[in-house]
Amino acid sequence: MTEPQSLTLFNSLTRQLEPFQPVHAGEARVYTCGPTVYNYPHIGNMRAYVFADILGRTLSHRGYKLTHVINITDVGHLTDDADAGEDKMEKMARAQAQSIWDIAEHYTQAYWADIKALNIRQPAKWSIATDYVPQMIEFAEKIAPTHCYELESGLYFDVSTVADYGRLARAVTDEGEGRIEAVEGKRNAADFAIWRKTPAGEKRQMEWDSPWGRGAPGWHLECSVMSGDLLGFPFDIHTGGIDHREIHHPNEIAQNQAFCCKPNDACGLDVPANSGAKIWMHNNFLVERSGKMSKSSGEFLRLQLLIDRGYHPLGYRMMCLQAHYRSELEFSWDGLAAALVRLKRMIIVVERLREVEAGDRAHPKLAPMLEIFEKAIGDDLNTAVALTALEDVLAAKKVDPAAKRAAIEAMDSVLGLNLFGTARADLRLRPKTAEITEAEIEDVLARRKAARAEKDFATSDALRDELAARGVEAMDGDPLGWEWKLG
Repeated sequence: MTEPQSLTLFNSLTRQLEPFQPVHAGEARVYTCGPTVYNYPHIGNMRAYVFADILGRTLSHRGYKLTHVINITDVGHLTDDADAGEDKMEKMARAQAQSIWDIAEHYTQAYWADIKALNIRQPAKWSIATDYVPQMIEFAEKIAPTHCYELESGLYFDVSTVADYGRLARAVTDEGEGRIEAVEGKRNAADFAIWRKTPAGEKRQMEWDSPWGRGAPGWHLECSVMSGDLLGFPFDIHTGGIDHREIHHPNEIAQNQAFCCKPNDACGLDVPANSGAKIWMHNNFLVERSGKMSKSSGEFLRLQLLIDRGYHPLGYRMMCLQAHYRSELEFSWDGLAAALVRLKRMIIVVERLREVEAGDRAHPKLAPMLEIFEKAIGDDLNTAVALTALEDVLAAKKVDPAAKRAAIEAMDSVLGLNLFGTARADLRLRPKTAEITEAEIEDVLARRKAARAEKDFATSDALRDELAARGVEAMDGDPLGWEWKLG
């Protein structure tokens, strides 16, 4: 077995770039915080899974045997990302007058549909929180005597019992403390629920018996249990959105320390493995200026809305890849359109290679571009630079087509744009509001093409204006044929 190529990743826990050194030789074990399935994910949520997919693809490309786990939170997540408010699942079930189990199933399927549309690879395991409740109770029983205390509302973790609490977030800020639920009797403001008792006189759709009364596990407990159970402590990499870095992941880390460390051992976070994962990675926010990123805004920006407006999901994937995962990414419709055009130009080149059988990508002209690509993805997943290297390969002249195809396939195995599996026509989606059919458009374009061939420019212009009046832009500058788009 050849030694995997070098890979450097930014560890949020140490705030440093670090070489990836697996816990188990030749393996990479990764856990990604998945969705709470009470509503559709918005495109900002989906950026986290594009990022995690690029990480997983890079690890596979580098030669590691990848085990990637993504969880589905179907119980226990409250209405904000700390510890306050009603349970999101219970609240949505009441609002829609449905079983909480039906709510979970519907939105899980919707999330999986988005995963497929964005060409995100399936993980080794989807871990469903409600399947692990017995293990959660066992985990809590182990840490409770030393690290927890009981209140009327449930079992709480005392954050003062572990070393370096909050280091991932660089201490709990005043703003962070404002997001944590104030509970009568809590020893420390940052203490959090391990188990939530069902209030007297109430009955929830999801509740279980425990040593602390009937109730449900705390959200933070779920990820500690599922990651440890499926990957073993310590595992290699834990990923999530940057919003998890301030409360959810510090609480996970505290639980992992409590579970893994023996009494009287030095369990501080100077040794990152004590956190449960050697490396913690976080993607930055997707910023949208109109305020439609929040699910409370009604018609929030979910992937289906992009599709309904005629934008292929791979255009959004391209948009994500154009920025480094640790940078904020601003969403705009113009930016999405530009990303889609960039993707289309790549596929125009690839379509000429579809009948070519891939050969050896080792070609003198391609070697420098492949080296730039490998260096870019090895440098903390620099997909922006990797994309330009791919474009240089696509533009390369006087190169053996078999070598060119092999190089493009290798690059695309990391970037996941599905270049050889997507036709240019696939990228042209009909907006939901469009009244004109594709057949009608093609008929007018055919007549317009005939008029231009006969130099009847008056008729050609009239047909172009007819299309424009119905929301269709004829793109005369397309070098490979008559293209159009719906506005």
